[in-house]
Amino acid sequence: MSVKNNAKTEKTIKGNGLFVFFTEVKSEVKRIIWPSKDETKKAFIAVIVFTLMYTILVGGLDFIFENLFKIILKLK
Repeated sequence: MSVKNNAKTEKTIKGNGLFVFFTEVKSEVKRIIWPSKDETKKAFIAVIVFTLMYTILVGGLDFIFENLFKIILKLK
C-alpha cells in the first residue's frame, strides 16, 4: 500500500471514530448474555446476606473495642 492510502484510511477512521465506537458498542451489547430472573434473585440475596454479616461483624467489633478501651482507660 502506498503512504497516500494509509493516510486516507487513518483520516477516515479518525473522522468517523464516534460513529464507529457506538456501532461497536451496539454490537457488543447484543452479545451480552443477561442472567435469568432466578440467577439475579440469588445474587441479590447473597449480596444482602454478606452485607448484613459484615455489618454485624464490624459493629460487634466496634462495640467490643469501645468498651474495652473505656475499661482500660477508665473513661466510664
